[in-house]
Amino acid sequence: MCGLVRVVTARGADGAAMCFACAPRPARPCGRCGRARPIAQRATQGGPDICVSCFRLPAATCGRCGRLRPCTFVAAGTPTCASCSPRAVATCAHCGERRPPCARWPEGPVCEACYRATLARRGTCGGCGDERRLVSPPGAGARWCCDCAGVPPLARCADCGIEDRPYADGRCVRCALAERSARLLGGPRAELAGLHHAILSARQPYSAHNWLARSGGAAILAEIASGALALTHEALDAHTRPGAARYVRQMLVAGGVLAARDEALVALEAWVTEHVESVSDPEHRRLLRAYATWGVLRRVRQRAEQAKAVRTPTRHAKTRLLAAIAFLAWLAERDRSLADTQQGDIEAWLDEGPASAREVKDFLGWAAQRKATGRFEMPSPPLREGTALDDDQRWTIVARLLHDDDLCLTDRVAGSLVLLYAQQLSRIVAMTVDQVTSDENDDVYLSLGAGRAPVPEPLGSLVVELVATGRPYVGLGSPAPASWLFPGLHPGRPLHPGHLGERLAKLGIDARAGRRSALMHLAGQLPAAVLAEMLHLHATTAVHWVAAAGGDWSNYAAQVARER
Repeated sequence: MCGLVRVVTARGADGAAMCFACAPRPARPCGRCGRARPIAQRATQGGPDICVSCFRLPAATCGRCGRLRPCTFVAAGTPTCASCSPRAVATCAHCGERRPPCARWPEGPVCEACYRATLARRGTCGGCGDERRLVSPPGAGARWCCDCAGVPPLARCADCGIEDRPYADGRCVRCALAERSARLLGGPRAELAGLHHAILSARQPYSAHNWLARSGGAAILAEIASGALALTHEALDAHTRPGAARYVRQMLVAGGVLAARDEALVALEAWVTEHVESVSDPEHRRLLRAYATWGVLRRVRQRAEQAKAVRTPTRHAKTRLLAAIAFLAWLAERDRSLADTQQGDIEAWLDEGPASAREVKDFLGWAAQRKATGRFEMPSPPLREGTALDDDQRWTIVARLLHDDDLCLTDRVAGSLVLLYAQQLSRIVAMTVDQVTSDENDDVYLSLGAGRAPVPEPLGSLVVELVATGRPYVGLGSPAPASWLFPGLHPGRPLHPGHLGERLAKLGIDARAGRRSALMHLAGQLPAAVLAEMLHLHATTAVHWVAAAGGDWSNYAAQVARER
């Protein structure tokens, strides 16, 4: 039946020879699972019949690769694992290449590549004119569907009937995903209906199905759906699998099931508590707890309430608290208290302390206001001039971003925003599709500040393409369509600025140096008022760059101050 040269183990009703793989095997009760299924290993004195589902190859050291794996021919003394076993090949009926067959259709054996290509080939049928899978004649030149060609359908979903590759139990991947999601979420529950819909609309249904089948996050969703885990932030915070719980939280927030909260601020509060409570000296711990509560965390909370940023920056707050902890430990090693600290101690700390020693200035200022210590002179660090890309180098990179179609569209647009519009990575990832507009002439504009910045070609076409089809990085459970111009892999969240910086660095783009070069170029071409409005810069910053570029608009900041 298969056409391969093999040992004949049975013959059909017409006398045709059949190998072991093609010969029918009668079903008998399995000695392990009890189900009536085809038997893979017959009963012996040492054990019962084993069906094809329960049978496992014995583990042995493969004679070819040397790894301990399930092997065949163990009894013969030549154990061979599946990876090292030679696969039978046949001439593919579609491409003519001799490859291992993936399926056997009426026209003959079909290799894996042609099998997938055929099941995915769709177009307008030359017979009925409908959009169907084209199967005849076999191969890339197919023009007719199954009905018009008079051949049986290659594969149809058992549920929806769509012509698609079977994925599980005769279902297409979308139907299999719907069945698994409904089973996992319990119907789903009314409050999880939005999340169920978001899972079904995943751009990568195969990945979504695998996530539901194997991930720790899916297990947590099952606990929530069954009522074993409360649907609260506190329950997820206390879960024993924090990474999976964090992802599930983002799915629930993106779906509107849980109220959004500032995760960066929550993480900072937990981090502060951990580090402050680890200090052994009770007096130092009391000081640090008060400083963290009324100094560090208070400012971060105010910034989070006032700023419209995607993420609350917390690195500087951590650096300041670590500097305060290290400074108090340094004093304790010298049997000095904070109240007895002198200017000489501060200068010695700056000489001997870590690279972040100057960050203790904030803690000392806070302590001085509360009369816990005196006031000290803290010399400011020398200003460091940042580096900038050479103009020729910048334009070379820009040309590659605009014209190299092999690059990822996300990287091309993001890199262009850095090198042409001097945008920070934190602002780029926070951009939404609403900031991209066009007029009646199809001219594209970006709303970066108070005004609209024109986007010339070919960058305009790239931005429009990114909005329409080029944003594949959408996390499972994200609402559709995504509002972020640069969505990330976490549900409902954009790319992280650090991750975007790493991607651009692989293309030779230093985001800081590239932004400085772009700012210098724009400041030499535009007045400070236009620069500040177009790029959403502070007036003083715009004046600084215009002055550095040799402009004469240095009175812009004073003029803005007078108008206010």
